[in-house]
Amino acid sequence: METRSASLRAIRPQLNQINKSEGIKEAEWFQNTVLRPILKFQNDLIIAVFQNYIEKHKHVFNNLSNDDKERYIEQTIQKDIKFRNTLKGMVIGHFTFEEFLLYRKDSSALNKRMMNMIIERLKDHIQLLESSLPNN
Repeated sequence: METRSASLRAIRPQLNQINKSEGIKEAEWFQNTVLRPILKFQNDLIIAVFQNYIEKHKHVFNNLSNDDKERYIEQTIQKDIKFRNTLKGMVIGHFTFEEFLLYRKDSSALNKRMMNMIIERLKDHIQLLESSLPNN
């Protein structure tokens, strides 16, 4: 029987891995070996969750310029604690037990990295966010 850790690792996309011994900080190693593959795996769901957020907030997003849409994404994730915690949960739920132990040592810095990566991912998909919204 496969362990949870092995199952979680098996479903993640394979990205170029950075060896821990290459002199990089543990947070950067964690970002590249754990967060990036999980975010890539969860990409479609992250976009769908943000689209749902937009719809529940009266489609304000539709009427904004591209620069304002980018600011909207940033402000939503920075200021809406409940929404940010939902996004964090979508990522943390894919950690192995061992990864969680590493994460909790420096969760504040890793959360910041995680949210910045999600913000950039959403900004890169603005057109996809727009194309699925009604009234465009």
